[in-house]
Amino acid sequence: MMESSRRRFLKVAGVSALGTGVKPLLDVFAASGGKDKKQQAHVLQNKKALTATQWAMVIDTKKFKSAEDLMPMTEACRKIHNIPKFENKNHEIKWIWVETFEHAFPTKANRFLAERIEHLPFLVLCNHCENPPCVRVCPTQATFKRKDGIVLMDFHRCIGCRFCMAACPYGSRSFNFRDPRPFIKERNPKFPTRTKGVVEKCNFCAERLAVGKMPGCVEASDGALIFGDLGDPKSEVRELLRSNYTIRRKQGLGTGPAVYYIV
Repeated sequence: MMESSRRRFLKVAGVSALGTGVKPLLDVFAASGGKDKKQQAHVLQNKKALTATQWAMVIDTKKFKSAEDLMPMTEACRKIHNIPKFENKNHEIKWIWVETFEHAFPTKANRFLAERIEHLPFLVLCNHCENPPCVRVCPTQATFKRKDGIVLMDFHRCIGCRFCMAACPYGSRSFNFRDPRPFIKERNPKFPTRTKGVVEKCNFCAERLAVGKMPGCVEASDGALIFGDLGDPKSEVRELLRSNYTIRRKQGLGTGPAVYYIV
């Protein structure tokens, strides 16, 4: 059951790297007369799919005051993606979580921060970098970048070497040191569970975009998280970037983070 659900997810989200907005429906195996024929993948365009040249997220930190304000977003992600809750913090699986300014932006911290910034919780996640180091170091291509900028994982290809975790400067990847499934309270049958020895991370809800839905955290944010096409000058994210001062995490590294923070 787990294997089939994982494969269904990959058909919707991962394989859509073949073309943004393409939703593979099924593979058709043709055989006749005892002779093998080439496997052909038949795909149909999903008219509801949300597409972009380059997906990006803008987080308006002015709309948050406490860590409690961020809980709807983190919990939405947890429920949608079957993220386990381990008692041991060393085994914690993080897709989207909360950090202080000092930890989220170590290159920008100073002794005389504005009081609001100093005590403000920041929502952090995979940055879906323009130049993702995790993709370069993966020996099996389990981590790959789509044409629309989303960095995805093929859980079947992951061998648990953790090279991607070492390469990621944002700490945005987690490793399953134990079987996560017993620690999932309510499983979402529409998203695959993972196994021991597999790395995982935020996927910008690629499986939801493929069926015309915004990321779960965005829907739960009451307008504080804005998701859209960075390549479209008329998009809401571009308008926000034009009219607000924003920062990105460790942008001096040249990774090109696609998550922006209005401060």
